[in-house]
Amino acid sequence: MEKTYIDALPLTMNSSEQQETVCIFGTGDFGRSLGLKMLQCGYFVVFGSRNPQMTNLLPNGAEVLSYSEAAKKSDIIFIAIHREHYDFLTELTEVLNGKILVDISNNLKINQYPESNAEYLAQLVPGAHVVKAFNTISAWALQSGALDASRQAILKKEIPFSTSTAWLYDSYVALGILGFFLFVLLGITSLPSVSNAVNWREFRFVQSKLGYLTLILCTAHTLVYGGKKFLNPSNLKWYLPAAYVLGLIIPCIVLVIKFVLIMPCVDNTLTRIRQGWERNSKH
Repeated sequence: MEKTYIDALPLTMNSSEQQETVCIFGTGDFGRSLGLKMLQCGYFVVFGSRNPQMTNLLPNGAEVLSYSEAAKKSDIIFIAIHREHYDFLTELTEVLNGKILVDISNNLKINQYPESNAEYLAQLVPGAHVVKAFNTISAWALQSGALDASRQAILKKEIPFSTSTAWLYDSYVALGILGFFLFVLLGITSLPSVSNAVNWREFRFVQSKLGYLTLILCTAHTLVYGGKKFLNPSNLKWYLPAAYVLGLIIPCIVLVIKFVLIMPCVDNTLTRIRQGWERNSKH
């Protein structure tokens, strides 16, 4: 199989100094990401693989060899393989003697093994110096660097408690609960089995007085929800009002008309007309 390489643009490169070589055992996702980052930092990377001829998707500029040949190239070796595949390291005891082995593996479960992976690795290769690194960094985070969203945090200043905001929120919840309760009551009263059990005055009181009270509470609930941003043009997308603003047009018109009709000068005249009063016409 032909090898496929990924271009790596060095971040720092000093042509006057000889490149330091690092070795990576394993050509998986993390091994490739780590190799790419090492190449970008100006190191020469050599990969150790079971099948050097079958390995692909390696960063451009890296070399792939067998485990024993790759270990001879560098004093620092990153072990980017799973613990289950550590057994082959016992065959490289002499080659790894005095080397620095960087263990980056993590177990899938807590207390999966009696000892940690680093302790197990030190037992297999007693002549090497075992250290842990990169255990909290994923392959994606290592490769993407600052583009990784999980490594970004928005710094927010502590906002002191605002009594006005608290009152608005409490009022919003209270008005919503009361409005919903009266709305359910109106719906129950509209049922034929319930409306037939009440007299005309009771039915008129529920449907008229409580009906308008429900409309006032629900409208106030939505107005409190909008708060300061209700008529703020900066909060309007494409200078179009929000859906809850459009939904308030008809209720507000109804309430304004009702307010005009209950004015004494208008209400008294309407009451007289309902009672049969007629204006004397002049001929």
